[in-house]
Amino acid sequence: MEIAFFLVALAVTVLAVTALSERVDLPPPLALIAVGVAASYVPGMPEVHLGAEVVLLGLLPPLLYATAIQTSLVDFNANRRTILLLSVGLVVFTTAGIGAVVHSLIPGIGWPAAFAIGAVVAPPDAVAATAIARRIGLPRRIVTILEGESLLNDATALVALRTAIAAGGLGASHHEGITTWGVAADFAVAAGGGVAIGVGFFLVVAGLRKRITDPILDTAISLVVPFAAFVVSERVHASGVIAVVVAGLLLGHKAPIVQTAQSRIAESVNWRTIAFLLENAVFLLIGLQAEWLLRDVGRSDLSPERIVAVCAATLVGVIVLRMVWVFVTRYLLVRPGPDLVTGRVPPWSFTVVLGWAGMRGVVTLAAAFLIPPETEHREVLLLIAFTVVAGTLFVQGLSLPWLARWLEVPAPDPTDDALARATLLQQASKAGFEQLQQLEYDDPHHVVDLIRQRIDQRNFAAWERLGTTADQESPSDLYARIRLDMIEAERRRVLEIRSSGTVASDIVADVLALLDVEESMLDNATQERENIRATAGRRMGEQCEHLRSTSVVPTPADPECARCLEDGTRWVALRQCLTCGTVGCCDSSPGQHATEHFHETSHPVMQSAEPGEDWRWCYVHHLTA
Repeated sequence: MEIAFFLVALAVTVLAVTALSERVDLPPPLALIAVGVAASYVPGMPEVHLGAEVVLLGLLPPLLYATAIQTSLVDFNANRRTILLLSVGLVVFTTAGIGAVVHSLIPGIGWPAAFAIGAVVAPPDAVAATAIARRIGLPRRIVTILEGESLLNDATALVALRTAIAAGGLGASHHEGITTWGVAADFAVAAGGGVAIGVGFFLVVAGLRKRITDPILDTAISLVVPFAAFVVSERVHASGVIAVVVAGLLLGHKAPIVQTAQSRIAESVNWRTIAFLLENAVFLLIGLQAEWLLRDVGRSDLSPERIVAVCAATLVGVIVLRMVWVFVTRYLLVRPGPDLVTGRVPPWSFTVVLGWAGMRGVVTLAAAFLIPPETEHREVLLLIAFTVVAGTLFVQGLSLPWLARWLEVPAPDPTDDALARATLLQQASKAGFEQLQQLEYDDPHHVVDLIRQRIDQRNFAAWERLGTTADQESPSDLYARIRLDMIEAERRRVLEIRSSGTVASDIVADVLALLDVEESMLDNATQERENIRATAGRRMGEQCEHLRSTSVVPTPADPECARCLEDGTRWVALRQCLTCGTVGCCDSSPGQHATEHFHETSHPVMQSAEPGEDWRWCYVHHLTA
């Protein structure tokens, strides 16, 4: 009962602190650690020991899997060189560097123990880094690299740690048993085995999913995958971390092919919920270790001054070593090419932010407990791990938003996202209509006309989100406002019928679910439009020869659609032909005169004539810039 009460209290505290942190604009991970540290000194609070087995088997697999299935395999592959240099090269570099620092500052400590603590503090945490990076809106390329690095660096660190432990002589003054080739061989075996097992789980689960249509059963299988892959890999001395990551990346990438739409939605919601609870609980648990860690250190043979010095030196060391590594590899090894979105080489400010976003987390603290109890100065090594975790989260986590703003590192632009979404939907619709022309059907009820109308409405709504006129309500805005009021009335009526007991409860639940899905879609579209109105940034996307041969031109001070005036209709938004300057109304307007102008003249590119907008559209290739 005491354990159950503690778990409930833990969950309630996580939810309360997270909600409060969001309201006061404080990163929840930092607030949870602070609350955990304070709670560890409360009289009567049970002593929490975050054992290595609990973290490495109970927390790490689901957290890695939840991140992996949401990580783009395409983006991961595009940045694989940088990711591997960070997840392998930087971990080894940090392990050696911190090992040297600790060996020089703690009298009598052996090289194996020094390298062990170096491996413990080497890997940045996927949860900590990406939680803060996404929250402050870092560029997607940086977030992708941080995610990829954090998914794989745990495997490198754990192999290095186990190699140091297996070398024996922890506490001895020599370094026999540790060699570069030995570490490389151990990592190659662990990585190769992990990849093979991860691919094997992917093939099995993908085969099952092609035959399963029940979203509940599909989600249940998904919940088993990370634990099974981890256990099987560790059983054969392969890397469980890599097995989970590989399985998650492949299953997430192939989900649109092997899963039903309902299964994908259910899996996404479930894993987002699990990740939210585990991620935040982890930070609270880290803080709860403070009291007993400091108490144990009080019994150390080392002086308080030396303990403080080695903890501070290690914290500074992991930060400095990462900054050195990212700049050296960036300018000597990687030399990245132009970004696919911006068309420009990432500036030096991106490298600074990437280097500073090296927060450590629960894996570092858990790995520290793998150091054998008989290791000399183990209590100090545990405190070093705690100091690095708490220090990087507070020092780097609190300053990262300020640093990104100071360096003017751009966040993803909602307007660019909406532009890309509209373009992608337009290209998808084009493929759909091409398929429609190849189908044979008898259509006495004009179903095809209804399909065309619905697809056009979907595309028009996507383009309307690009409008930035604050005092003008677009058709989509009007539709959302009216429809949301109608849905509320419909829901009230359904609930009245439910109270009467005249309709089966599962039927009522199905109808309510349909209303919820529609309301959720409308709410998301409305929120996105509000985000777009708050921004005015633009970035160049993929371009065809027509877009490359044209450029943005000034629009008339008071543009008008002449044909709308002639017809007596009202336009929604205006577009300007870049060949002849003709202004016409958009496809959301009744006349669709801009498109009509293209069909009459074959002038390929038009530009938005709305205030604050400068995007262009190629009618021939269905591309934007």
